[in-house]
Amino acid sequence: MSEQKIELYEGPAGGWGALRSVARQLFEQDIVAKGARTLLHANQPDGFDCPGCAWPDRNHASSFEFCENGVKAVAAEATSRRATPAVIGAKTVSEWAQESDFALEATGRLTEPMVYDAASDRYRAIAWDDAFALIARELQGLADPNEAIFYTSGRTSNEAAFLYQLFVREFGTNNFPDCSNMCHEPSGSGLRPTIGVGKGTVTLDDFEQADAIFIFGQNPGTNHPRMLGELRAAAKRGAKIVSFNPLRERGLERFADPQNKLEMATFGSTAISSHYFQLKIGGDLALLKGICKRLIELDDAAPVLDRDFIAAHTVGVEALIADLRAESWDLIVAESGLSQAQIHQAAELYAGSQRVIVCWGMGITQHQHAVATIQMIANLLLLRGNIGRPGAGACPVRGHSNVQGDRTMGIYEKPAAAFLDRLGEVFGFEPPRAQGVDTVGAIEAMRDGQAKVFIAMGGNFAAATPDTAATWAALRRCALTVHVATKFNRSHVVHGRQALLLPCLGRTEIDMQAGGPQGVTVEDSMSMVHLSAGLNAPASEHLLSEPMIVARLAAATLPASRTPWLALAGNYAAIRDKIEAVFPDFAGFNEKIKTPGGFRLRNTASERVWATASGKAEFRCHAVPTDTSVHRARRRQQQQKDSVVFALATVRSHDQYNTTIYGMDDRYRGVWGHRRVVFINAEDLRQIDMKAGDWVDITSLYDDGQSRHAERFLLVEYDIPRGCLASYYPETNPLVPLQSFAIDARTPTSKSIPVKLSVHAAV
Repeated sequence: MSEQKIELYEGPAGGWGALRSVARQLFEQDIVAKGARTLLHANQPDGFDCPGCAWPDRNHASSFEFCENGVKAVAAEATSRRATPAVIGAKTVSEWAQESDFALEATGRLTEPMVYDAASDRYRAIAWDDAFALIARELQGLADPNEAIFYTSGRTSNEAAFLYQLFVREFGTNNFPDCSNMCHEPSGSGLRPTIGVGKGTVTLDDFEQADAIFIFGQNPGTNHPRMLGELRAAAKRGAKIVSFNPLRERGLERFADPQNKLEMATFGSTAISSHYFQLKIGGDLALLKGICKRLIELDDAAPVLDRDFIAAHTVGVEALIADLRAESWDLIVAESGLSQAQIHQAAELYAGSQRVIVCWGMGITQHQHAVATIQMIANLLLLRGNIGRPGAGACPVRGHSNVQGDRTMGIYEKPAAAFLDRLGEVFGFEPPRAQGVDTVGAIEAMRDGQAKVFIAMGGNFAAATPDTAATWAALRRCALTVHVATKFNRSHVVHGRQALLLPCLGRTEIDMQAGGPQGVTVEDSMSMVHLSAGLNAPASEHLLSEPMIVARLAAATLPASRTPWLALAGNYAAIRDKIEAVFPDFAGFNEKIKTPGGFRLRNTASERVWATASGKAEFRCHAVPTDTSVHRARRRQQQQKDSVVFALATVRSHDQYNTTIYGMDDRYRGVWGHRRVVFINAEDLRQIDMKAGDWVDITSLYDDGQSRHAERFLLVEYDIPRGCLASYYPETNPLVPLQSFAIDARTPTSKSIPVKLSVHAAV
């Protein structure tokens, strides 16, 4: 583990720092030879899909189709360490609960199913049959199927997700909270009414043709490092890359491609962003409205809007133009944190480009007005016809490797009637029609005693969710919690009265079933569906695949079901035949995935076919927000002359993917050996009479009267707008109120938390 220090990192993203990190990860997991061999098969046609992010794969011209953080994910899965029942049972669960998230996962791969023994407060081994029988008894004993919650992680394959949703709906509920609820739910909620699809409209080919790429609320250097290759190529051919982000992020500034011999030999790099605008946290909607307003002003002098496209393909432009003209520049400037001149410059960059892609991440989605912001992005694209044109379109960059595919497979608490009709026809049962609960709703149901069984297909629910104290109390009220997992994590020590850990195969491992070795499929951020097959021997002979775990659980719970669960799980091609029978877009599924790189699902918006209520793309009007929780907290502060109110955004460190902590360093931000840090502007430090290196406590100032605190964080001076803070999750999740979520999407507002700082009193 690194020495604790704060030290400026002057290198580019990628480069030698990335190569050193790769070597260290393989060495620390004791898999130098095995790891190197495994990585040569990452994101290859005959290999496995990286278990990290959902960035799409290129044409596999290179043997090195992985990035630094992909290596961390692969190394963590292929590790030589084993979390056997003896290792986990050597400590009480209460003792494990005192360990860090890093230490929990560092125990290694889970090897056998385990059950919690309340008398000893320890996990012990349990036979698979006994584990499934226990779950079946609890599920069958519920008064109502809706008393069970079925969570899904974004790493679950299409085949496992399809079987899972089928089992749960045959059981009788649509309670499907998933990780989409906590990240990109606003993207789907915002795009579907405006362009008719809830996904992005671009492909990698579009990145080769774009004149400009606008990036909002995203840090690709840490969260999607392979994206930097596309940005580098675009920058080198002269495309403008315009970044909007509160923090200065190295991956948006400079990148050295580890595969480029000249850059590596000369310690060179490529500038990524041609323009970088540091708006304030939560200022995106105001900024986007300002850019659109400026386009209207420019169009008054000379044609800027694509009037032919607007007339043929859209409705609502007159109302939008009137709303934009009426909006105050003073309000736009105040709420965006950028000057009018800066917003004019951004608009003129957009107006001067014929083909524009707009990308965004959770810096956009985890806000109260996220859906409105995404619809303003759609407005921006539609005003100049930048959807359905080569080199242009919307690009919400998803996180986990199959989070988009899981939703495609039916992991959704609000299923469409047509989907349920077809599912019922194919499998001969009547699916439940009542809407289920999302993630926030699941926590509320467990908290209120309305849900008694919680089953998670992957993920780390206890660490990923908001309002940590409320969430953990809710989980502990359950009669049974069940986790399908590869590694030990925080959710396994925050459990119900009964608890099971069910270890599954990883993406890198050979999946041998009755029908022979199996491959699974995944869908990336750009709707490409492709095959993934592991090459390593399983970490333990006791592991089951996710499809087989679902099948055996279904067979135990639903003995009268007509679905041939075990036969389906014995040959995944049979599952894909059923997927094809339910979803028309998957016609010829088993044949299509034989093509290297897979196939793309139809995207009607990219064809300028608008599956909306009006049959056309729809402009939407939205006011600039002036009554968020941050606004209200600041108004209270002015009345009470209390401490300075900051807007806090939770972020990942570079040694982190979602809730998985690979190490204690955040190289690009200059943080070494620390995780409990707060990034703050130098002028704000002076205003609150503190200095870098001081230790502080953070108090959430949401207006529900509840006390929420996170203690002992190190102040780090950073290039971030005044009034804004950033800190890592899950350490700051306790500050996010359960009831603070995006309008029309219910995604927790983890990027806009009103907080105050106070000096930490050392004990």
